[in-house]
Amino acid sequence: MHVDISEVRCALQDERVLPFFQPLVDLRNGQLVGVEILARWQSAEFGPILPGNFISLAQENGLIDSLMSQVLGKAAISASILPAPLVLATNISPIQLRDLSLPNQILHIVERSGFPLDRLTIEITESALIDNLDRTQTIARELKAMGCKLALDDFGTGYSSLGHLQALPFDQLKIDKSFVQSMTKTRESRKIVAAIIGLGHSMGLTTVAEGVETEEQANMLLWLGCVQGQGWLYARPLPADRLPELIAAPPRPVSPELSTPGDGWAVSSLEALPTQRLAQLKAIYDGAPVGLCFLDRNLRYVSINQKLAEMNGASVAAHIGRTVKEVIPESFPILEPYLVRALRGEAISDVEVSRPANGFDGKDWTAMLSYQPALDEADEVIGISIAVVDTTNQNRTREELNESDARQQQLIEPDDQVPWIMDADGNSLHISSRWVPAAELSRKKVRNLGWLEALHPDDLETTMKTMKNALRTGKSIDIEYRVMSLDGGWRWMRSRGSPRFGKSGEIVRWYGSVEDINESERSNSL
Repeated sequence: MHVDISEVRCALQDERVLPFFQPLVDLRNGQLVGVEILARWQSAEFGPILPGNFISLAQENGLIDSLMSQVLGKAAISASILPAPLVLATNISPIQLRDLSLPNQILHIVERSGFPLDRLTIEITESALIDNLDRTQTIARELKAMGCKLALDDFGTGYSSLGHLQALPFDQLKIDKSFVQSMTKTRESRKIVAAIIGLGHSMGLTTVAEGVETEEQANMLLWLGCVQGQGWLYARPLPADRLPELIAAPPRPVSPELSTPGDGWAVSSLEALPTQRLAQLKAIYDGAPVGLCFLDRNLRYVSINQKLAEMNGASVAAHIGRTVKEVIPESFPILEPYLVRALRGEAISDVEVSRPANGFDGKDWTAMLSYQPALDEADEVIGISIAVVDTTNQNRTREELNESDARQQQLIEPDDQVPWIMDADGNSLHISSRWVPAAELSRKKVRNLGWLEALHPDDLETTMKTMKNALRTGKSIDIEYRVMSLDGGWRWMRSRGSPRFGKSGEIVRWYGSVEDINESERSNSL
């Protein structure tokens, strides 16, 4: 539709350009987190006219400030019914970022409505950063000082300078809808979306996906770690008189079990960030009798398998993006010291925890936890991999046999075993720190086959021969070897494991455990 500048002027004079509102939704629970303002021109002759037909004319003819004043002013008044902490988001034209008076304009417009500035998000497009970075920094600092939050809009479509992203105090990173709508179809878009989300995580920015239209897109975004979304899946832009309806609507249902992505669009580990590789192995990990999760440096769940989610009494989706303290507040004071140590680079195993009965049989739940810091290429900790073994039944059995003789007690499965997981080639995906002294973890890589470096030289050849034979034939692993302890001596270990086969009979993973053994136990096994 073609319109001319005189019609735009008349529309502004007659106040026929109105704010519409599109919901911003938390992908993890379907709850409303805020609304974004979208300008709509209600023409008496043509009906609704989309912004693409008139905003560029307003920019080119010096009317953009009048347009912002009219739309933002009306929106802020209408948004006064939004309960805290729901936010109001609005776009700023690149041309407006040339005007150092912009923060004062926004301040006067919003103050008249009474809407709190600390719940206002200003969205800036990438193209706005090209012109004058110093001036943009000055405006951004003033907006932040007023309490506003800043979002980088349409990320990936313009002049994507990471230097600009680092130089400006952004709070959010918005993924352009062109990538969101094609990511379930093309590998290239999947890689871009995964990279943007990972960049947001690494910089502590909230990621928001635009143009979410299908459940498949929403599931993939949540799987990759995106926090918020907006699009027609949740609602089309609504006029101000429907805001109460939007606020009162129940949260959009989220599947209680975050489905594993299908083979058609699963992101490979080569495309993912290190902090997401465990999440992309979720389908395999769910088959293991071990609870597994990965936490980022802020102790937020980046990924978690179904087993551990059940132990925590919440769905997988209810964990993603939330902190340990938020999900299991009653256990956090016990876990926090170990989490802090792991963030400092220390690997910790054999941490026994318990929590009160949840009503099943009136008895406490107990588990054995292992904490493994994840290191990047510079040996800096980027998160924590945690393995949880439910020892409730073992402990109950032990309690029942407390008065039995020693021989009966030996029948109990030892609860000091720590799990390990290997891929089909023998590379370790999760391994207990007792294979390698904790003091060396920051230097030695226990990932892949690095754990073999800790073995006694006399045991290395036998161990490697046993491992190669098991990997070739699929026979169970049962090996004994010595590793160096922290005091410089050697201690005997026993490792046992079995393969898990795929549909075609191929080995897909190995699951097992490692335990200390003394000389008498070793003699009996010979």
